[in-house]
Amino acid sequence: MTRCIGVLTSGGDAPGMNAAIRAVTRSALARGFEVYGIYDGYKGLVGGDFVKLDRSSVSDIMFRGGTFLGTARMPGFREEAVQDIAIKQMSRVGMDSLVVIGGDGTYRGAYDLCKKGINCIGLPGTIDNDCPGTEYTIGFHTALNTIVECVDKLRDTSASHHRCSVVEVMGNHCGDLALYSGLCTGAEIVITPEKGYDEAWVMSELVHLDQVKKGRHALVIVSEKLVDVHALADKISNLTSFAGRATILGHIQRGGSPVPEDRLLATRIGDKAVELLAEGKSGMCVGLVKDEIIATDIFEALENPIQVKPDLYGVLERIA
Repeated sequence: MTRCIGVLTSGGDAPGMNAAIRAVTRSALARGFEVYGIYDGYKGLVGGDFVKLDRSSVSDIMFRGGTFLGTARMPGFREEAVQDIAIKQMSRVGMDSLVVIGGDGTYRGAYDLCKKGINCIGLPGTIDNDCPGTEYTIGFHTALNTIVECVDKLRDTSASHHRCSVVEVMGNHCGDLALYSGLCTGAEIVITPEKGYDEAWVMSELVHLDQVKKGRHALVIVSEKLVDVHALADKISNLTSFAGRATILGHIQRGGSPVPEDRLLATRIGDKAVELLAEGKSGMCVGLVKDEIIATDIFEALENPIQVKPDLYGVLERIA
């Protein structure tokens, strides 16, 4: 029976993680459990870097970006001997359950601990929106909002100077940030890993926009790791009358106060995680599907690929 819950954030930080920590902590305390915060993800779990949390520990953190517990990546946690050290550190303070907040790598660490008898629940925390078992992840909507604000400003100046802005956004191997921001900003072209990069098609579309439609400006949104955006911008300058300009938004997309959607999602799934542990359930990840909070077996979730969104790509093709 669950008596003491640990909570950690792992992998890349995401706005809304603090709201999730707050929800887990207060939901657990309301059920009579002890709660420990674990600094720096699995690295802190192995090192025994814990702090006991009470209600005041998580006051006034919901609106703060990042994670006050800190986060880190720890590839070495795949090793069983390292996992055994983490379990010994947990037993030192009587910690019998764990809520982990992060991406699929974080989920794999939780799955490994579950196989060793530790009760674990995973919460999706990443701006990339690439976690299984949920339609949206904590941090995605805030990152999307940041991108839209930045691109709107770029479009203003692009229109004044007959430019084509090529904007690289984050997303790792998931194109959702590019897709959603492209739809929200009226981008002429959106390049994502799901659809691939066809340079000949991209250039033909921009030449048509320039020479036939006489467009004043153009906007290309590119998901990271697909193309050298500076080289693409140079090619646009050479083959069209547009002045190509590349902008890489970078880690600014990770920062900022979480928008209400992320605060609400984090709060709902954080409470659900504790509810599952209180019911004796483990090896689950919590997510939002069709506006309902659901729990999915972690192993099954990891085995299922992230679903491409054909409806949104259809909209993009018709109105771009």
